[in-house]
Amino acid sequence: MATKNGYVEMVKEILKEYPWAVEHVDHRGRTILHVAIKYRQMEVLDLVEGMGVLKRLERKVDKNFNTILHMVGEKTKDRIVPKVRGPAFELQENLLLFEHVWEICPRSLQNTINKKKKTAQQLFEEMNEPLREKANEWIKRTAENCSIVAVLIATVAFAAAYTIPGGSDQSTGFPILLNRPFFVVFTTDLSLLFSP
Repeated sequence: MATKNGYVEMVKEILKEYPWAVEHVDHRGRTILHVAIKYRQMEVLDLVEGMGVLKRLERKVDKNFNTILHMVGEKTKDRIVPKVRGPAFELQENLLLFEHVWEICPRSLQNTINKKKKTAQQLFEEMNEPLREKANEWIKRTAENCSIVAVLIATVAFAAAYTIPGGSDQSTGFPILLNRPFFVVFTTDLSLLFSP
């Protein structure tokens, strides 16, 4: 429960007092690694990695033959999983976690098929497909919004570059501030801006 809810200090205290508790298997056959990965409790995962017991725990499969790699693809409706801003960031975080767990998962278990007849990669792709579609839409909308802002900025910059400070004299057409030092600075900056 402490791992699932992300109570890292409590997990540390339990493991400090009872180091063998790290090998506890729950009623579903899951180890602390399974739970930490499923509920995205990265501090607990780092803690277990630092204990040097990874070799013993990484080989365990739960009652549905899910490896720790399958847990990356498992989705939960619990509010315990920390929320990430935007679907693209969530997908990126999931991909990074999958790569990290792929590295620590033994090669012999990387293509294990669970009771649903899926490898970890198949499960991950299936469960993240809706998120991938949301991320694509989110990125398109963000790019469109950025394009609109860029066009507005370019328009204002162009107008500001060609607008003469102080305006023009209506009768002669010459700049009103022609003989002032500010106008000389403006034209010098403008010529430097547009020179090749």
